[in-house]
Amino acid sequence: MLARAPPPRPCSSAVSGACIARGHPRAGGVVKLVAARPGTTTTTVVAAAAEAASNGSAAAAVAGISSSSSSALVTSTVGKSTNILWHECAIGQKERQGLLNQKGCVVWITGLSGSGKSTLACALSRELHGRGHLTYVLDGDNLRHGLNRDLSFGAEDRAENIRRVGEVAKLFADAGLVCIASLISPYRSDRSACRDLLPKHSFIEVFLDVPLQVCEARDPKGLYKLARAGKIKGFTGIDDPYEPPSDCEIVIRCKVGDCPSPESMAGHVVSYLETNGFLQD
Repeated sequence: MLARAPPPRPCSSAVSGACIARGHPRAGGVVKLVAARPGTTTTTVVAAAAEAASNGSAAAAVAGISSSSSSALVTSTVGKSTNILWHECAIGQKERQGLLNQKGCVVWITGLSGSGKSTLACALSRELHGRGHLTYVLDGDNLRHGLNRDLSFGAEDRAENIRRVGEVAKLFADAGLVCIASLISPYRSDRSACRDLLPKHSFIEVFLDVPLQVCEARDPKGLYKLARAGKIKGFTGIDDPYEPPSDCEIVIRCKVGDCPSPESMAGHVVSYLETNGFLQD
């Protein structure tokens, strides 16, 4: 037996227009509050469903909104998702940033396997944490244990891997955190697509410019050895290209026999964040 659904909770006058009535019976119809995505010029409207009462009075049941707009239904189609709407809340990024006393951003660390991306990400997170700033690290390998476990290392799946991480990183930045993403992310187009998800200047690309010779000598996971033996196909730097950034915010170079320490690299990024106003006292 199906349990009877509880009656819909009414919106207070302070937040009317920020609540959505789903499946609310009124005069034989259904009233839904829908809104266009941020950035569009269309305002929030109310639409009566097809089965609404013929006299159109159902739309008027939502307080503060005229029934004259009931013929307009503002929904979006994004990718394969149809009839969706963006729901704005009163508490946004500005309020969350004020609470945390910092500005949300994405520090995107890119480079060859073995270049030290994860090492830098953890060192940076530790340094910022010690200064009282909230961070979260999105590590490429860690994410493939869960969120991206269904993806291979083929070209199409690698692009989807980066897309997903970019979307998650955007949410962390919107929450007011300093999100540190650590991935090979070999293709410029994928990294640029992630940059485009965020407000201007909130995507900070950090390129670990480490020679292949150094990365292969380190080979912490033994992957270069397997790739050279032909046991791994499509390995970045061996038989698949890495496209270095052309306009990144930070470049950290490492030469044979002369590589900066994790603490030094983290300090370089922290200085950038301080100079550009992401860390507030």
